[in-house]
Amino acid sequence: MTESRMPFRAEVSRLLDIVVHSLYSEKEIFLRELISNASDACDKLRYAAVTQPELSGDDNDFKIKISIDKKARTLTVSDNGVGMNRDELVENLGTIARSGTSAFLEQLADAKNKADVNLIGQFGVGFYAAFMVAQTIEVISRKAGSEESWEWTSDGKGEFSVEEADKKTRGTDVVVYLKQGEDEFLESERLRHIISKYSDHIAIPILLEGEDKPANRAGALWLRAKNEITAEQYKEFYHHVAHAFDDPALTLHWRAEGKIEYTGLLFVPSMKPFDLFDPKRRHGVKLYVKRVFITDDAEGLVPPWLRFLRGIVDSEDLPLNVSREMLQHNPMLAKIRQGVTRRVLSDINKYADDTEVYAKFWDNFGAVLKEGLYEDSDHRADLLKLLRCRSTAVEGLTSLEGYVSRMKEGQDSIFYICGDNAEKLMRNPHIEGFKAKGVEVLLLTDTVDDFWPSAVGEYQSKALKSVTRAGQDLGKIKTDDVADKKDAAKDDAQAGDLSSLIALVKLTLGGAVKDVRGSDRLTDSPVCLVADEGDLDIHLERFLKQHNQIRTPSKRILELNPKHPLIMKMAERAKANGASDALSDIAWLLFDQARLIDGETLSDPVAFGQRLGEVLGKVMAAA
Repeated sequence: MTESRMPFRAEVSRLLDIVVHSLYSEKEIFLRELISNASDACDKLRYAAVTQPELSGDDNDFKIKISIDKKARTLTVSDNGVGMNRDELVENLGTIARSGTSAFLEQLADAKNKADVNLIGQFGVGFYAAFMVAQTIEVISRKAGSEESWEWTSDGKGEFSVEEADKKTRGTDVVVYLKQGEDEFLESERLRHIISKYSDHIAIPILLEGEDKPANRAGALWLRAKNEITAEQYKEFYHHVAHAFDDPALTLHWRAEGKIEYTGLLFVPSMKPFDLFDPKRRHGVKLYVKRVFITDDAEGLVPPWLRFLRGIVDSEDLPLNVSREMLQHNPMLAKIRQGVTRRVLSDINKYADDTEVYAKFWDNFGAVLKEGLYEDSDHRADLLKLLRCRSTAVEGLTSLEGYVSRMKEGQDSIFYICGDNAEKLMRNPHIEGFKAKGVEVLLLTDTVDDFWPSAVGEYQSKALKSVTRAGQDLGKIKTDDVADKKDAAKDDAQAGDLSSLIALVKLTLGGAVKDVRGSDRLTDSPVCLVADEGDLDIHLERFLKQHNQIRTPSKRILELNPKHPLIMKMAERAKANGASDALSDIAWLLFDQARLIDGETLSDPVAFGQRLGEVLGKVMAAA
């Protein structure tokens, strides 16, 4: 018999350390997680045996058995499911090969109190919960169709061993050697209560040793009438199907009848799953056919922008022996996807009536839904109803419908600005003129916001326009405030003639800018850079440049504020004296200032420092 010892991957060790130190408030849920894993193993073999009946042989009676040994202080959860070979034991129990693991664990390690404990629900690695009550765990498994069996052993303190075993039947036995003080889990009545509380919905019979009657109802929960299912039962089914520890924020349960029949039991989590932005964009909805588990990776079952959903879809019409490759091109699955998508969007729209609750949902999943605005024109109209944004005009979030209802007379566009932070955007020079006129600007801070407005184009015949583009004519937008009109007229009267200064700045900056113009968007800042019509939005271009999608950035238009004291003074000097080194230095400093405000790096920091020193020196000398 050979044995090999190996360390856990670093992220597993960190997770185990958090788990063992009482991450969970209720230790009993470890049994729920072990039962859930056993149920999944049975489901997988039941499906595999449809096309490979030799895998299950004569044993098609799937079950989960729980036995206790008070003398040895062990609790064992056994199944006759698909089982694991040596490599699968190492991979499944020794590593967490998921994108975003490290970032999630850092977030989890920062949790300061028990209120933050539910963060683990974002991760879904329930097997490790058993180490809350275990001093040692043995996992003995034999893969269906194999003659070999293997035993995985660990005390959860940094390493594990794998050696050959002598298991006569397929499936997996998880043997938990309980710590002192955990005697409650050696009592049948206590185990029966836990099963009833957390695992009653499991469709596989759960048998306590020495008892013939299952401790659970062992029926497909989604096939019961909704009035027969309690909120607690829905919640525990969500925990099972999502391998999650938070509670669902929204439960959707319906049966579609007609040409295509299927049942959907889907959940919107109350917490953002840690891998929500995994580049693979896999969803969390399991596909069943006539109550037989088919796959949890049916690519066309729900669109990628609904990947936060958890739950099941059970079809009455798909063939039981459908393969994953066949599913990708199955027209029936495409119709199911359309039906599921419409139903989910309709229910989320009803959910949106509660402003406070919907704001939490949007904070978690709004960025994902906005991907649909960009890539799914079929559902764009429904998604636009759900869209919420921060803006300069209201506290919290606004819908596009709300924005349109507040538009000013003469305003024919919906204005927005993209950036990394709403508070910073509120101080951005590009929106100064809009704020001064009371024109609302949407503050968009998700990565996808750089893309969807151009794909959508307009809403209710109102064009979506970035305020960082040239050509925004604020003069035609009327204001109701008489005082504002008087102030505007006064500013216009005081504004100097910029023609000489514009010519000087163009000559000074040369090819660094596309053009130099006067601006009506600025009120407090002296300058800003804007994108020409047809060029990429400034924030989008910076994003693409950071990801090496473009090499040569577009040249920008430098706008000058004719009402700003510095610009007015520069205009006077330019008109009276023409070009000078001092004006040239200030022009370059203003250009660099505009670049810095837009998040750009300085092309020549040394020259910037020298010019700044020269200008400040002259200011001090003249003081």
